[in-house]
Amino acid sequence: MSVDEMHARGWERADVVFVTGDAYIDHPSFAMALLGRVLEAAGFRVGIVSQPDWRSCEDWQRFGAPRLFYAISAGNMDSMINHYTANRKVRNDDAYSPGGCIGRRPDRATLAYCQRAREAAKGVPVIAGGVEASLRRLGHYDYWSDKVRRSILLDCKADLLVYGMGEGSIVEIAQRLDAGETVKDLRDMRGVAYVLGASESPVEDALELPSFEEIKSDKRAFAEATKIIHNETNPFNARRLVQRHDRQAVVCTPPPLPISTGAMDAIYGLRYTRKPHPSYKEPIPAFEMIQDSVTIMRGCFGGCTFCSITTHQGRIIQSRSKKSILDEVRTMARDPKFKGVVSDVGGPTANMYRMRCTRPEVEAICRRQSCVHPTICKLLGTDHEPLIQIMNEARETPGVKKVLVASGIRMDLARLSPRYMKTLTRHHVGGHLKVAPEHTDPAVLGLMRKPRNDDFEKFAEVFEKESKKAGKKQYIVPYFIASHPGSDLNAMIDLAVFLKRNGYKPDQVQDFIPAPFDVATAMYYTGMDPFTKKPVHIAKHLRDRKLQRALMQFFKPENYFEVRKALLEAGRRDLIGQGCDALIPEKPPREALERRRIDAGRRFAGDYVHSPESEKKKRSQKRSRHETQPGYRPKRKSTS
Repeated sequence: MSVDEMHARGWERADVVFVTGDAYIDHPSFAMALLGRVLEAAGFRVGIVSQPDWRSCEDWQRFGAPRLFYAISAGNMDSMINHYTANRKVRNDDAYSPGGCIGRRPDRATLAYCQRAREAAKGVPVIAGGVEASLRRLGHYDYWSDKVRRSILLDCKADLLVYGMGEGSIVEIAQRLDAGETVKDLRDMRGVAYVLGASESPVEDALELPSFEEIKSDKRAFAEATKIIHNETNPFNARRLVQRHDRQAVVCTPPPLPISTGAMDAIYGLRYTRKPHPSYKEPIPAFEMIQDSVTIMRGCFGGCTFCSITTHQGRIIQSRSKKSILDEVRTMARDPKFKGVVSDVGGPTANMYRMRCTRPEVEAICRRQSCVHPTICKLLGTDHEPLIQIMNEARETPGVKKVLVASGIRMDLARLSPRYMKTLTRHHVGGHLKVAPEHTDPAVLGLMRKPRNDDFEKFAEVFEKESKKAGKKQYIVPYFIASHPGSDLNAMIDLAVFLKRNGYKPDQVQDFIPAPFDVATAMYYTGMDPFTKKPVHIAKHLRDRKLQRALMQFFKPENYFEVRKALLEAGRRDLIGQGCDALIPEKPPREALERRRIDAGRRFAGDYVHSPESEKKKRSQKRSRHETQPGYRPKRKSTS
């Protein structure tokens, strides 16, 4: 990370300078560490520029011009999602920064970082990657500006964009540039996107998407583009895509092939310190949460429309070997600071380890969006035994007191294995198990590509039964989403009634955020299902979103008036009062009145409020009648 560290290694310059919006944590859960270590293992010298000051290019020049290229990433999250809530308000903290401090990276960080790289070293190739670049590689809807934006490649001016998981790609790029090839020569790689100039010939074998101009002006064209893109996600049959932007065109090659178990073992077996860089003096929240976890697989075949995991990591499950996983657990156990608890053994999901289509010839031609929706595919291998063996042997490792499962469990798959449910409840739950049924309304769940709610209820029954057999008091903590496409007030009221009947009081609720590239985002923007073109109800206004969120936490006094407004608007006065299903009482509780009074006070606070103190202050400040006076609104610019 510093010139002194570079000189201590005897380097004169770096081969690759990796610029990231996250704090540098040398742990395989963080992209900059994983990619840096993979490059190092391939014999390349890597400089890490973490959370640089983007107001100048000095940090980009820290190691001098890299010999091969700049690798640019906004970080583990899209920078706009990292910065703003679903209500477009600035977040109070940044989990990937020391001390959780905000403001350590710019909005749309990929753009700023690539531009500074170009300024810092003329002629050095700039390669963009990471989640932000992946999800914005083609024309996309941007929630924060509420408009369709063109491919990020045209704005950031990167020479090449790598999408998806980039270990194989970044090493291939380094090796080929080192061998004397140019960036243009790299266009034959899988999992990359690039821009064709106005004078360059179009790609002959590419599938052409509706142009940027079409998707910007026609929502049906946007929906059709989304459908085509998501139908081309199977790496075994995906075609090259091209999307025209005026006189230029953006080309996306097919997704990278899934990596082998041996390659996964090699990647996760590199010499990570599993710690933040020693220059940091404050704790980094994301590291505190993830430091004692073990990644056992990647990818997800669930295909949930609101989730970017399948888009970024692929729908083919790629798993590590049992030996590799247990070796990592043993390494953790030998650390004197390890407290004996493995916080999570999982990945994007907890129980898809080694699950894959049992018919490779069918997998090679399949274009199904989800292997588990609307029903679990009969060709999907759902054996939990390899995972159960890992769970059993991990908790028997000397120095390990407990191994928890904190990743999301795919409940419809878990119920297929009574032995897995028994092992999970007896040994791997720390009192509470987080699950994500997401909603109760069948239509909304269908748009999400999630199982029906009775699947969650059956899972909860089995979980409670097995917990009692184990002599343990354990509870399920369900997560739900408010304002997802298709969800209206009636659907949210039904969800609230379900929560009331079952005694669930969610402490944390999630508002739907339309992330770039997701199918649900296309629904949000266009108001239609991109695959059927049928209309979908959308809660777009802040008022509607606030009501849906309040209904999920109807039991909180501060939400009383929003819940009442929602119930009256939906004609559900029967849920106000003392009935069994009543969500709120007839009369507002004292806390609700106090909260409303405080909120009103905040709205009207200011110098223009006539209080004895403010009047006294005004009288004490003598002004000339010729002096410009402030207007009615505080801080208003006076006219001369």
